[in-house]
Amino acid sequence: MGLFDRLFGKKKQEETNHDVPVSENQSSEITEAVKNKKENETTKRPEVTEEPAKVEKVTDESVSKMIDVEPEITDEPVSENEPIISEKVEVEVTDEKIVKPENDEKLEKITDEKVISETTEVTEKKVTDEDEEEEIVIDIDALANIFTQSREETEKKYEQSLTLTRKTFSDGFNELFANFRTVDEEFFEELEETLIMSDVGVDLAMEVTEELRKEAKLVNAKSTDDLRQLIIEKIVDKFDGEKLPTKLDIQTDGLSIFLFVGVNGVGKTTTIGKLAARYKNEGKKVLLAAADTFRAGAIDQLVEWGNRSGVEVVTKPAGSDPAAVVFDALAKAKNYDILLVDTAGRLQNKDNLMKELEKIGKVIKREIPDAPHETILALDATTGQNAIQQAKEFSAVTPITGIALTKLDGSAKGGIVLSIVQSLKIPVKLIGLGEKLNDLQDFDEEFFVRGLFKELL
Repeated sequence: MGLFDRLFGKKKQEETNHDVPVSENQSSEITEAVKNKKENETTKRPEVTEEPAKVEKVTDESVSKMIDVEPEITDEPVSENEPIISEKVEVEVTDEKIVKPENDEKLEKITDEKVISETTEVTEKKVTDEDEEEEIVIDIDALANIFTQSREETEKKYEQSLTLTRKTFSDGFNELFANFRTVDEEFFEELEETLIMSDVGVDLAMEVTEELRKEAKLVNAKSTDDLRQLIIEKIVDKFDGEKLPTKLDIQTDGLSIFLFVGVNGVGKTTTIGKLAARYKNEGKKVLLAAADTFRAGAIDQLVEWGNRSGVEVVTKPAGSDPAAVVFDALAKAKNYDILLVDTAGRLQNKDNLMKELEKIGKVIKREIPDAPHETILALDATTGQNAIQQAKEFSAVTPITGIALTKLDGSAKGGIVLSIVQSLKIPVKLIGLGEKLNDLQDFDEEFFVRGLFKELL
């Protein structure tokens, strides 16, 4: 049974016997019978619409909100720099959480860029004179609550994150079938263009269209609903046919080394930080290596993520040899479970990047011959087909074992997942469904396909 049948059930219309020709009168009688059957079913079974689950969060539709604050009477003078809080304070409400002040404290914005989560307590303990650094204490129990979620909650995140991509597909299909008259060559040309514009990739669009040229005649799919289902079924089953491994290669015994590559700005360092927090929560001992020494900001960013997640980061000054950073990290990682290595993303200078990655690879293999166990390419879902080009260019520099697709929740071009798997034969292993710490998820093809097409059938 294919992925389409597993997720959406059998086809709505049984395939006809292709060896037996159907006369014109028989064809009209069958068409009329099918039409009457559908009308009867419609009268008997009213359409049931699934109400979306209530999500307790403020959306962008809420523009502002009035919060009552009881003013505290005091004899102390008010500082010129201290804002006076009146009985009603107008507060702009966004997706960020607004904390109502207690006493006379100022309103404070809290986001996932600032703390690990709404429920996680991260306290900084002042050190004594004998110590030289601040010690960060992580509330492990609170951290565990962040990552504890049911499959239903995860699937709901997929659905919400695919909203924009789903609309892209829906608009494309609606336009395709708006003036549909018959299945002819013009229809197939428009279908191919629709699929390409939906970012499924040129190769997949051409393959699906070519197969449908033959199959549309076989199943007598003359209604728009039948054609829509047939098109989606072809896309889904081709996506399922690759059978690429989507699980990260975690070593059951010894150190697991993951190398992360990708251009600047795609969310590579953020992905590493979130993955470190997840493994920390699972009880693994995690170490980060800041081997992107080309950009000083990359080192600082990774150190900050290390602080938030409570994991150690191996660094050297900006401009240092990246392989030297990895060498130091390997020396320190003898008793660790996971080593996550951040690398430079200088794709415009492939020669230097190639040399860096080759040198890093030699240093790693000298210690662990079968490592790195994963080389993950971070891609920004909002860039669409440009992400495919990045994947091709990085694949020419170093073998890629998996994709971390970031920012899917803000993209209308999530169809590139289909293109990556079908065209590049590279599995998507991690997917970013939002900004929160637990929004970095292992890729689930069933959740993705159902979230992408369920409203189109």
